[in-house]
Amino acid sequence: MSDGEGGGVQSVKRALQIMNVIAETGAPCGLSELAAATGLPIATIHRLLRTLIGAGMLRQEPDRRYALGSALIHLGDQALAMIAPMVRPHLTALVDALGETANAARLEGTQIVYLAQVPSRHQMRMFTEVGRRVEAYRTAVGKAMLAQLDDQVIAEVYANTEFVATTPTTITGLDDLLQELQSVRRDGYAIDDGEQEVGVRCVAVAVPGPPGTLALSVSGPAARINDNLVAKAVPLLQQSSSAIAAANRATYPGLPAPRAAR
Repeated sequence: MSDGEGGGVQSVKRALQIMNVIAETGAPCGLSELAAATGLPIATIHRLLRTLIGAGMLRQEPDRRYALGSALIHLGDQALAMIAPMVRPHLTALVDALGETANAARLEGTQIVYLAQVPSRHQMRMFTEVGRRVEAYRTAVGKAMLAQLDDQVIAEVYANTEFVATTPTTITGLDDLLQELQSVRRDGYAIDDGEQEVGVRCVAVAVPGPPGTLALSVSGPAARINDNLVAKAVPLLQQSSSAIAAANRATYPGLPAPRAAR
């Protein structure tokens, strides 16, 4: 490999490092933050930022901080579409083991988007259309993914969001959401106790990796998703989530390693 090729590969690695730092932070970053996180010289970061902005991979905010750009949306959509077939066998295994509907979803702003579902074989079962969007704070998958983000980031995301209750148990404010997310981080899983739809209960676990990328859940009528089933479901969801994360890292070795939420 020539020096030119080696330099090109190094630049690509550094550019990916910068984008991963911004993705893991979950908020726009300044030059000094990027330098501290990557260990790269300011001049190098500035040069790479110009290239990434030109390609639409990053954008510069009015306060001169840098955020992920719109060109990544299409790439992310395609990547997640490719992940769905890999997730489906795990959802099928969850349905076989627990008898209830299993779902996979991702976080997009303040909403979650359902990517895949394997329905329960019960006559009375939960059904959600793939592609459906729901407010994250009303769902177990949403709360599982939000719990991977820092409270400051969540506060910024929800700064201008009106919390709308669709049931008597829906979270209706930022303080209540942050308190709930502390419990999710402590327990390692999230519960939707009729917060999106009366009589429906759901338990979810986030897939380790970039925050908000993916979460798995099991849902059904509240009478069947009782505490005993939740206790049985959580380790199975965690096993499936870990297996998916490992497969993602093997397929896409450039993905950032999982980090603990703060």
